[in-house]
Amino acid sequence: MDEIVEAALRKWPNVPHCHGWLALDARGNWYLRDERAQAAGPFPAVRGSRVEHEKLLAFIGRNYAADGEGAWYFQNGPQRVYVELEAAPWVWRLDARGGVESHTGRAARVESVWLDEQGRLFLATDLGCGIVHTLDMEAASEAIESGRWQPRELAFAAMPGRFGYRLKPARAGG
Repeated sequence: MDEIVEAALRKWPNVPHCHGWLALDARGNWYLRDERAQAAGPFPAVRGSRVEHEKLLAFIGRNYAADGEGAWYFQNGPQRVYVELEAAPWVWRLDARGGVESHTGRAARVESVWLDEQGRLFLATDLGCGIVHTLDMEAASEAIESGRWQPRELAFAAMPGRFGYRLKPARAGG
């Protein structure tokens, strides 16, 4: 977490949490969901405005974490902004050498491999569970065909419970 964020937390420890304003799709894109987007429908049916500013993306990535209940958030200064997830808290990118990196640029070590009923590939890693980016399915298929990865089947609805994350964090009190 950035030092400036930690300092803001110390200075203003009781800022209310924010829900519904930030979302992560299955390709690692962040979306801001203002009141109009929220009123138009739930994520991912209505996405909102895609975040494209490089420094903001880097700031979100450095300050992205999970609470003890499996809800993921971006710590924006003193305010915790909970994230709605389309598929999982991480989106994995694969490189030609077999490395795995998150959509936020963090390296990960694969612990198990999972396939849902839609044919989407998920990796459980030392950082947590995430979906493999669609552009990296060829590299993933090579890891499977070579025997490096042996996927097991698991229904998508069971993924959050199995790996301890929440797709849509609830507001306190409901």
